[in-house]
Amino acid sequence: MPRTGQPAVRHVAAVERALAVLDALSDGAPELGTNEIARRTGINASTVSRLLATLAGAGVVEHVPATGRYRLGLRLLQLGNTVLARLDLREVARPHLLELVVETGETATLSAPGERDAVTVDFAQSASSVQSVARVGRPSVAHATATGKVLLAFGRAQLPAGGLKAYTARTVTDRRKLAAELERVRRQGWAEAAGEREPHLNAIAAPVFGASGELAAIVGVQGPSSRFGRDAMRSALQRLVERAQAVSEALGWDDADR
Repeated sequence: MPRTGQPAVRHVAAVERALAVLDALSDGAPELGTNEIARRTGINASTVSRLLATLAGAGVVEHVPATGRYRLGLRLLQLGNTVLARLDLREVARPHLLELVVETGETATLSAPGERDAVTVDFAQSASSVQSVARVGRPSVAHATATGKVLLAFGRAQLPAGGLKAYTARTVTDRRKLAAELERVRRQGWAEAAGEREPHLNAIAAPVFGASGELAAIVGVQGPSSRFGRDAMRSALQRLVERAQAVSEALGWDDADR
């Protein structure tokens, strides 16, 4: 048969039944007996029994001797961790950055958390921007940018000792005021900065969480204050938070675990 580059469309019935068994075990009770699985899947009990034996042999399910029932096996966790480890953050986030540009009309950024600052690893530029300040490798000053505030609020980074540099007249340099703002960022789930690093640049940012609940990245939207003012920033917030959450979920994060 010639290779077409496309996946086959014919399905293997036995594999579909095995997946149905796994779905049943993942939905509801942590352990199920053969007859209960048969009832939930519509597969006859003898077939379910053979499927369970095969899956147990591969470590995908486990037999619990004390109850005679079955539960999902550790092999699934190992496979899931392998998938998560191979996810490319930029590849996962890129479509959402592009959609943010369409939805907001402004430049969307993706930053990775560092020890002191967050660093831009990708961005999608607005067609309205003559020249964006976003560029790969650019650090986001922790106390003077929306991305940096998300880093301080949700990540492990800490401010350096000593005074905080004022980049503009709007930069927050009072540590007590900054601490109060970071607490607000934690409560609301996003941060903003209006002319705090560059005089005429405004931005909003939201956290992206990994499978273990750690801060994995930060998604931001930025634009000139003449166009991306307070009202425009507020209008873009819901889209930003939704896109950041979608990237989190693609990385294995579950909001129910927080």
